[in-house]
Amino acid sequence: MSSILLVDDDQELCELLSHWLSQEGFVLHACFDTQSARDYLDSHPQPDAVILDVMLPDGNGLQLLRKIRAEHPQLPVLMLSARGEPTDRIIGLELGADDYLAKPCDPRELTARLRAVLRRSVSAPATLSTIIVGDLQYSSARGVANINDQDDIILTVSEGRILDALLAAPGEPIDKQQLAQLALDRKLTLYDRSLDMHVSNLRRKLGPHADASPRIVALRGRGYYYSI
Repeated sequence: MSSILLVDDDQELCELLSHWLSQEGFVLHACFDTQSARDYLDSHPQPDAVILDVMLPDGNGLQLLRKIRAEHPQLPVLMLSARGEPTDRIIGLELGADDYLAKPCDPRELTARLRAVLRRSVSAPATLSTIIVGDLQYSSARGVANINDQDDIILTVSEGRILDALLAAPGEPIDKQQLAQLALDRKLTLYDRSLDMHVSNLRRKLGPHADASPRIVALRGRGYYYSI
């Protein structure tokens, strides 16, 4: 059974989701503010995923997301917030959230998104094989890349899945919907920029080639490819 940390100050919602998710086979622990969530993460085994609200009584959930990404870079995080404006979604995804849903949301949709991020987090190969393309080395199992044997670049689960898919056929474009299915385990919806934001984060972490050309190239109407 997957353990889920829910961080939300709406106790009624926490009770509802706890009941729903327990019926779906999850074990849920709820925290109602950022400090109790920090304490929980510091003193308990890492949960399998976090559902995190943006607005919390003692701080901004995005600040907690920064801490999670700094200390648990591959822990799946799904943002769940009444602040559903596109800018809030973009900021959450830029900071490393794996997915974002606006309240109120259908519990079935939340469950589907949660299962998707969990599948992505456990689907890395068991061996420590390394993919080498040019000056890039990438270990899917560890979720770590490096350039020219320099410092490790730790990727989130979503970023790692995207890089995995792109490196499977370097130089060959992958359609956005196909890449979303491979990397995010779901189809993109209308105006859904989650894939673009994950790619943007990945580009920033990897940087350009030595000649300053981009490593990940967007082809209008054709998707993305890793340049060689």
